[in-house]
Amino acid sequence: MKILVKTVFWISIFMLFVITAACSGGDSSTNSADSSEGGTAEAADQKLRSNQEDPYVGFALDTLREDRWYRDKDAFEAAVQEQGGQVKTLAANGNQDIQIQQARLLINEGVDVLVVVPTEAEGASEIVSMAHDAGVKVISYDRLIRGADVDHYVSFDNEKVGELQAEAILNQTGEGNVAYVGGAESDNNAVLFREGAMNVLNSRMESGDINLVYDSYTEGWDPETAREDLSSFLNSNDVSLDAVIAANDGTAGGVIEALGNQAGDIPVSGQDAELEAIRRIVEGTQTMTVYKSMEDLAGRAAGIALNMAAGEDIPAETTVENGQGGIPSTLLEPVTVTEENIDETLIESGYLTEEEVYGN
Repeated sequence: MKILVKTVFWISIFMLFVITAACSGGDSSTNSADSSEGGTAEAADQKLRSNQEDPYVGFALDTLREDRWYRDKDAFEAAVQEQGGQVKTLAANGNQDIQIQQARLLINEGVDVLVVVPTEAEGASEIVSMAHDAGVKVISYDRLIRGADVDHYVSFDNEKVGELQAEAILNQTGEGNVAYVGGAESDNNAVLFREGAMNVLNSRMESGDINLVYDSYTEGWDPETAREDLSSFLNSNDVSLDAVIAANDGTAGGVIEALGNQAGDIPVSGQDAELEAIRRIVEGTQTMTVYKSMEDLAGRAAGIALNMAAGEDIPAETTVENGQGGIPSTLLEPVTVTEENIDETLIESGYLTEEEVYGN
C-alpha cells in the first residue's frame, strides 16, 4: 500500500509539471525553471535571470486557445523586453487549479511582479494572497480579479464594449426579438459586457421595441457551447430572431453556425477583432466586432509592472470596485469595427494585412 501511494504521488507530481510545461506560452530566459521542491526562490531566481539587475515579470495567462491571447502574449513579452525587463509566460488552458500552481511556480522563481489574466475572477484571489505573502505585487490584466487587494488593474472600458455592441446591432435593427449570448459568467469581463449591453437595451425593452427572448452566459467562452445552447433554444421554441449580441468573436462564430441559412440576414456582434471574425464581416455573416489594441494594453501593463518592480508609486487614472475595494485602474478605449472601417482601423495600424483580410 505504501508503495502504491508513493507511486501515485510521484505520478501526480510528474503530470503537474508536464501540464505546466505544455501550457507554457514562452520564456524570455534561457534556462528552465528549478522544479525541485527543495529549491529556494533565490536559487531559482539565480538560474532564470540572465542579468540580476533586470526586473523579472511573470505573466500568468488563462488560455492560449484564442488568437487574441497569442497576440497579448507576444505583445507583452516584447514590451517588457524592450523596456529592459525579463518575462516568463505560463498559460493554464482554462484550468483554475493549474493557474494557481503556475502562479506559485512563478512566485517561487522570484518574479518581482506577477501579471495575471484570471481563469476565474473569484478563484484568482488565492493567487493574490500567495503573491503578497511573498512580497510580490499583482497586476490584473484585461480581466478583473475579484475579492482581493489587487495592486493595479489594466484593461479596457468593458461596459463600453457592451454598449458599442448593442448600439451597432440596434443600428441594424431597431425592433424585434434579440438574443444575448454572453461569455463565461466566472469572468468579470463577461458580466461587464452584459451590463453595458443592457445599458443600451433597457430603454428599448421598456418601450416595447425590443424583446430580449434569449439571455445566457456561455461556459468557458466555448464557441461550440454557444452554438449548441442557441440551437437548442431555437429548436425548442417557436421564436424567430431579429438580432444577436454575442459577447466575443468566438461566441459569434458559434451563433452564426446556429443560425444556419439565416446567417447574414440577422445582425450579429462580436469582440476582439480576430481574423476569422473580420473575414466574416467582409462576407456579411457578422455585423461588427470591437477592436482592443493588444499592443496598447500590453505596453501599458508592461510599463506599470516594471515601474512597480522598481518600487515606484503608480498613479491611478481611476478605480474599479472588485468587492474588496476600489482597485487603482488604467482603462483604455475600445473601438467599433464594421466593414466600413476595417482598412482604417486594422490594416493601416498594421494589426492585420490586406492579404490576410481580403486574400489578395
